[in-house]
Amino acid sequence: MKPASRIQATIEILERIHGNTRIPMDSVVGDYMRQRRYIGSKDRSEVAERVYNMTRSFARLGWWLDKTGADDTPRNRVITWLALGEQIDKGRTKDLFDGSQYAPANLDEKEQKRFEHLAGRSFDHPDMPANVNVECPPEYEEKLRAYFGDAFEEEMAAMLIPAPLDLRVNNFSSSREKAIASLKNDDVEVTETPYSPWGLRCTKKSFLAKTKALLKGHVSIQDEGSQMIAYLCAARPGMQVMDYCAGAGGKTLALAAAMQKKGRIVAMDNDPKRLDKGKQRYKKSGLADIIEVRCLADEKQRKWVKRQKQKFDIVLTDVPCTGTGTWRRNPDMRWATYGPGLEELVAIQSEILDKASALVKPGGRLVYATCSLLPDENETQIESFLARNPEFELTPLDESQGLGSPYMRLTPHRHQTDGFFAAILTRK
Repeated sequence: MKPASRIQATIEILERIHGNTRIPMDSVVGDYMRQRRYIGSKDRSEVAERVYNMTRSFARLGWWLDKTGADDTPRNRVITWLALGEQIDKGRTKDLFDGSQYAPANLDEKEQKRFEHLAGRSFDHPDMPANVNVECPPEYEEKLRAYFGDAFEEEMAAMLIPAPLDLRVNNFSSSREKAIASLKNDDVEVTETPYSPWGLRCTKKSFLAKTKALLKGHVSIQDEGSQMIAYLCAARPGMQVMDYCAGAGGKTLALAAAMQKKGRIVAMDNDPKRLDKGKQRYKKSGLADIIEVRCLADEKQRKWVKRQKQKFDIVLTDVPCTGTGTWRRNPDMRWATYGPGLEELVAIQSEILDKASALVKPGGRLVYATCSLLPDENETQIESFLARNPEFELTPLDESQGLGSPYMRLTPHRHQTDGFFAAILTRK
């Protein structure tokens, strides 16, 4: 692709995103690329990176469009981004907007003047409101300011930086040392993560698809914060474990590896497609033998769950949430809701907690987790649960771990992970 074609592809993807706010951005980008297999890998990477960078700057681009009196369209956003975000020379606009096949139309006189007015300026502006500068959605600003206090702007700014690529070592089939050596042989440089004893962090842009470690199931892609949720469960060989909202099985795999393929894990979810993805991963990891997959969409499985009262040593509930802790990874989620709203989610979380808690045996652990920053889904949810379930008590985390206490509270600013919350509850 020539540079102008990459710009046109960016505009077309943004038009699709703006035209359908019910489909996540990564799916839109993926569908666009699959329909155009002739696009090379480098071109795909550049276009996707530009789309993501522009989405991380959504509010600021909107502010500049309003300030310069331009309509909020994908084309105008791209023009503004090229001037402020990529700081391209004004002479290049004729090449990038040349009106040829697979290229954007020429800039009209008004667009050219606006580009020249913006060229060379800083992306930020002293008149820009703080919430715009840190890309905080208005509906969450009050809650996040109340929680973070004076650190609000620092915490939110850290969520504008793209997330690193973290890996979890399958400590059933490998060690961190062996995985590091294997990845190095495939030109992937990593360092050990500071909190997860299973984690590795890629030090630069890495292509893992053909590495031996990934193909053999010795490592999986998983944010360090997500790994820590599984780690806090403290699963051991021989235990009975329930992953109540297992999804595609990332944490199920971590739990099974910690158990060294001894014991039993039940992976449950109400989405059969996500559970099927998990099955493939379990086989690849060599841990499938101790993992039972049960779909809650099946009436038989729901009846089975009701017969499992107080039978599990650990029940993990990684519940559906707003995903506000993943904004640096999914920047479109700041501005689009792809599922239930906050009020409905809080009710769903409460219902899951109550149902899952019945499965925990005396002395067993109920671990509640979200990838949310909002207290409504975290501290407040746990306080409400304990008030109506006095047979459970909070098991606080050790402050010396640096994860927060009594709950685990991870943020990109403080821990260089996604934003995660976890609480450990023990049946008395």
